[in-house]
Amino acid sequence: METVFPHSAMKAPLFYKSLWSALLPAIVALLAMAAFHLRLLETLVLATMIAFAAAWLASHSVRQQILRLRAFTDDWVHMRRPVENPLPGAEGELGALARSLSRAATQWEEMLARLKLESARREAILASMVEGVLAVDSDLRVIFCNDSFARLTGAKLPLPARLPLLDLARDPSLTEMLKKVLATRHPMKQRFQLAAADGRIFEVQAAPLTESSHPGAIAILHDVTDLERLERVRKDFVANVSHELRTPLTAIRGYTEALLDGALQDPEQSRKFLEVILSHSIRLNNIASDLLTLSELESARGQSPPEPVSIRAAVDSALRAIEPEAERRGVHLVQGTMEDAEVLGSRVRLEQALINLLDNAVKFNRPDGIVRVESGHEGQDHVFVTVADTGIGIPSEDLSRIFERFYRVDKARSREVGGTGLGLSIVKHTIERMNGTVKVESQVGKGSAFTLVLPVCPKATEGSSSKDA
Repeated sequence: METVFPHSAMKAPLFYKSLWSALLPAIVALLAMAAFHLRLLETLVLATMIAFAAAWLASHSVRQQILRLRAFTDDWVHMRRPVENPLPGAEGELGALARSLSRAATQWEEMLARLKLESARREAILASMVEGVLAVDSDLRVIFCNDSFARLTGAKLPLPARLPLLDLARDPSLTEMLKKVLATRHPMKQRFQLAAADGRIFEVQAAPLTESSHPGAIAILHDVTDLERLERVRKDFVANVSHELRTPLTAIRGYTEALLDGALQDPEQSRKFLEVILSHSIRLNNIASDLLTLSELESARGQSPPEPVSIRAAVDSALRAIEPEAERRGVHLVQGTMEDAEVLGSRVRLEQALINLLDNAVKFNRPDGIVRVESGHEGQDHVFVTVADTGIGIPSEDLSRIFERFYRVDKARSREVGGTGLGLSIVKHTIERMNGTVKVESQVGKGSAFTLVLPVCPKATEGSSSKDA
């Protein structure tokens, strides 16, 4: 019987050899495939890295451009540098955005420059206004006031932010007016005294601010104190003129009617009536003459060119003119120290002013009283003339008003001695037209002293200086 195993053992290597021959191509194919996939993976990894690098570079560029745009907008808002294109030469959406922002910034800068110019103009106009300007918000807190209003209230600029109005001007009239304007949203006009401005009188125009998002009110204060005073003086002047003219005219009419009713048949009585009529006619003529003189002084009509006038010559002429009246009333005229000097002006007007002062000093003096006249230099470029008397004096409460027209301290005595009430007004206007001043000192029962201070003629000053040199 044959044995099979040895034969099979002999065929085993052939079997493995065949198997290896069959598997080798597959193994080679697998190795080749693995190598391909490895290269593919490396390629993918490399491509991914390149893509990430490209993306990072692109995002970094975009980020840098965005940062430049952001820095540009910050500089634009704060005006830290001139407006320019933040991304010159850039393309795409960011480049278009940069160009749009650059154009907008240029237009905004031009508009801002115009607004600054307009604001500067408004501030200059408001600051230079004589009228006080005040603006408040809805809570009556100050948002603006110009220099004139600050000076009126004694405040110092700049004011603290949102300063309450009561802390700036504690005045109920102004506060109530602004409250009404804020409540009604309608303008108002009112005239009142402002306590914060030393009681001066103002015509106030207030109106609401038109900006609805920030309601408030603005007030313009026009100082009418001088106008009020002039209006009062005008009314007083008309009343005084009417009164001064009515008295002599009434007397003239009454005595004339009495003469026509039969008094002409009585020579003694008619002469007395005619003397009264003549006296009042002279008084009317004096009033008309003094009014005409005041009108000429105020309007400078008929004024001759100023000329050098000797103080001593003017005083001597005035003393000679008043000497008869002084002798009649028993008043002594005394010349004190007399230093001569020349002033520029009208000799006739200066003599008239001195005569008015001497006439008052004589008429309002006591019997056997004294009127003293002195002159001298006050500094190097001024000269003074003082007319002092030992008369009845002037009360202190009247000193500030004695130069007003028709103002009389003692009305009964003033009319009795024939005064018109215009003499001191003429003196004041005459001396002021010569660029001088009038000063007065007086004590009731002891007398008064009027001092005229005038600038020395420039030629005389120059001659004196050269002589001293």
